[in-house]
Amino acid sequence: MRLILPFLRLIRWPNLVFIALTQCLFYYCISIPVFENNHAATALPQEYFWFLVLASALIAAAGYIINDYFDLNIDRVNKPDRLVVDKIIRRRWAILWHLILSSVAVLISFWIAHRLSDWHAYLAAFINMVCVAALLFYSTTFKRKLLIGNVLISLLTAWTILVLFVVQLKSWLLIKISYDVKNNYDLAAAKLYKYAILYAGFAFIISLIREVVKDMEDMEGDEKYGCRTMPIVWGVPAAKMFVAVWTVVLIAALCIVQFYVLQFGWWFSAVYCLLAIIAPLIWILRKLYHAKTAVQYHQLSSVIKAVMLAGILSMLFFKLYF
Repeated sequence: MRLILPFLRLIRWPNLVFIALTQCLFYYCISIPVFENNHAATALPQEYFWFLVLASALIAAAGYIINDYFDLNIDRVNKPDRLVVDKIIRRRWAILWHLILSSVAVLISFWIAHRLSDWHAYLAAFINMVCVAALLFYSTTFKRKLLIGNVLISLLTAWTILVLFVVQLKSWLLIKISYDVKNNYDLAAAKLYKYAILYAGFAFIISLIREVVKDMEDMEGDEKYGCRTMPIVWGVPAAKMFVAVWTVVLIAALCIVQFYVLQFGWWFSAVYCLLAIIAPLIWILRKLYHAKTAVQYHQLSSVIKAVMLAGILSMLFFKLYF
């Protein structure tokens, strides 16, 4: 128990639950109903879906471990009370766990592809392997570069949703599902594509916003160890403007989506989005202007994470209205 709790903190177990919840909601509330309503069978049986969720969680866990390993000096400045690597778990054990979790995740991904015997599943497995490498390079290099690390993490966040779309494809070309609908499966895949892009886009933008806010929170340690994050290179005002612009873009996109769904009578969904997502984003804009301390930026980061959760939970409305 003395090591279990610190290990769970090291792998950010709440974030792993968040990833699993995201994939479960997309699969059970959107993917399966879409195929059922179009009288087509999904290409990803439930037993393989759960292994895919496990692979995603293991990749993320390994990423958190290697990130803390290479951020040890920075974390001693930014969050000394939350250190695990080298304080509770030795560095060599951290590396070993990173290798084990990453390897198991990649093996699971290719095993799923082998069982499904489809090139799209192999593509998803290959991208999962690339995600492992990307998280390693993020921790060693990209995190300290201007914007590259932020965009990379945002893309990886979006991939947790897109992987469920890619692994279920049967068409030879991704573009085919939008322009060459010939049967029930193609029709279902075309609809699933739209929902996957919608939620992956939301995940990308909200994650990008949060990453930059976290950079403002961690400026002290980042600057001390030579990181070139946005608030350090461009300055805090420019970083705030970047966050504000993307927040306005996200609010505008959400408003457009709500006007669209109201045509189908999704009133509860629209009200939920207004109160649980759009209103908090407007609050974030107001607070961002006055934020100056690490504590205030941490508060903003926590609220953004809550907005991410609210956005993911909106998938439940598809189960209600489908």
